[in-house]
Amino acid sequence: MAVIKRRKWTNGSGEHVAWQLDFTDRFGKRHREQFALKRDAEGRLAELQGTTRAGTYRPLADRSDVAEGCKVFCQYMTDRRDRGEKVTETYLRTTRQHCENYIDPNGEYVVRRPGLKKKDSIGFKGGLGAIKLADLTAARVVKFRDDMRKHGAGIVTTRRVLGTLSRVLKHAVETDMATMNVAKGVRVIGTRDEDSERVTPPSKADLTALLKAASPDYKIRVQFAATTGLRASEQWALRWSNIDLDTGKVTVDSRVDAFGSIDKTKSAAGKRTIPIGKTMIEELKAWRDRSKQKSNDGFVFPDGRGSFTRHTNQTKRFWNPLVKAAGIEPIGWHALRHFAVSTWIEAGLQPKAVQTLAGHASFAITMNRYGHLFPSDDHQAAFDKIAATLA
Repeated sequence: MAVIKRRKWTNGSGEHVAWQLDFTDRFGKRHREQFALKRDAEGRLAELQGTTRAGTYRPLADRSDVAEGCKVFCQYMTDRRDRGEKVTETYLRTTRQHCENYIDPNGEYVVRRPGLKKKDSIGFKGGLGAIKLADLTAARVVKFRDDMRKHGAGIVTTRRVLGTLSRVLKHAVETDMATMNVAKGVRVIGTRDEDSERVTPPSKADLTALLKAASPDYKIRVQFAATTGLRASEQWALRWSNIDLDTGKVTVDSRVDAFGSIDKTKSAAGKRTIPIGKTMIEELKAWRDRSKQKSNDGFVFPDGRGSFTRHTNQTKRFWNPLVKAAGIEPIGWHALRHFAVSTWIEAGLQPKAVQTLAGHASFAITMNRYGHLFPSDDHQAAFDKIAATLA
């Protein structure tokens, strides 16, 4: 039920007239809104009637802003992490950083140690925190995207932040805080070079230089990554029970983040078995003999204390100095995964097999990144034959 009433009152500043809209939502809760003009009250009533019929009315949308949506979502994700429901510490911290750096720069979302204060590290001024969820539109999200790009955010960062915003709004819809997820479907388009997913693996000469400069105990880590193509999080989570040194097979079924949270692989496709050659088997046997972690439950590549290897730590202490000592152009650890995939392709493995071994969620991902590396001799022969028929 909804009623528009004329309200008149007098106070120290004189006489006043306004139009008051009283209505009860579909949950039985009463609301009261006031307008200066009758037509504004009637327009609001028509809007409420439309959303009520459509089942999209959200009583909290007019009072909650994007900042509140971020806070509620971050708490929801924290609770899920605490219950072990597929939320790693790394993912949670990244979500909080996206909210604090871009979506709502005026708020504080990153959990800091006592005594540490927030620093305005990136100075982004185009946040959405103060906008009511009821007033947030797709056009405003597009402006937010463009403001991020103008500020210097890369295409990957922009896409990830928009993904976080979309998840915040999706949760807001699920909790009756918002009417719709206006960030869903907003695309980020980069330049041709920036938007390309194609990768260029390091050369064999570069890898040889790396192996030559590495210590024996670190060399095995590099060799393993360049042979199996495991992601860093997958390699550091490996235990000896995952490696069958008799049959030469590595079973990938988990990953570890920087905070020691063991979780399932990145996707269902990430759970896979990868064969390794005889040379690699012998190297691993020798490594196990001299490793402090020999039991099946021990990490294959532990840190100095026998725990899992923290990727950021090993990158700073070992990988970057190794790249410098090898005298090659700076590359990241992930380049070893690209090298492994390139050798599979060079060896003649079919694209579908490469997808399976790499643990890609779809065939499209494999081809977008590595399709240009597959031999094109058959294609050339086909076009030569076509050209001959037209001569």
